[in-house]
Amino acid sequence: MTAPVIVLVGPMGAGKSTVGELLAQRLGVPYRDTDADIVAAQGREIADLFVDEGEARFRELERAAVREAVAGHTGVLALGGGAILDESTRALLTGLPVAYLSLDVEEAVRRTGLNQARPLLSVNPRRQWRELMDARRHLYTEVARVTVATDARTPEEVAQAVLDALELKDA
Repeated sequence: MTAPVIVLVGPMGAGKSTVGELLAQRLGVPYRDTDADIVAAQGREIADLFVDEGEARFRELERAAVREAVAGHTGVLALGGGAILDESTRALLTGLPVAYLSLDVEEAVRRTGLNQARPLLSVNPRRQWRELMDARRHLYTEVARVTVATDARTPEEVAQAVLDALELKDA
């Protein structure tokens, strides 16, 4: 069975893409991001998909993208922030080396600006981010083998912490 060597989950702004690329480089494996897969397949940005087709349709696309990536990718895989909302996705992650990259709201604001390009955070972003995390935090921890706090850490420090926590060595 092929499976990713690391799966990264966590909220927007946690650094999944940046850390994922660093991890892939250090491990000598390919990097893949399911959000990027969706954008490439649909020819539209995720924010546009939300507006044009709605969250339910986006979650269908996301579920399919995650299923395909988990089945066929042998490198580092980053999932979109809401991918863990789907029960079948959580089941797919069982037994895989999943790292939850966590951060607090102030760090999320600093990193992302919680801007309008984030469709679920368009009104009162701080409150909405907290509400999203209240709804999702337990799901991230449910699927994760390890949790790595990203607050006040460089991407390199986070990548090393993930490798250490999962007991993986650089290539």
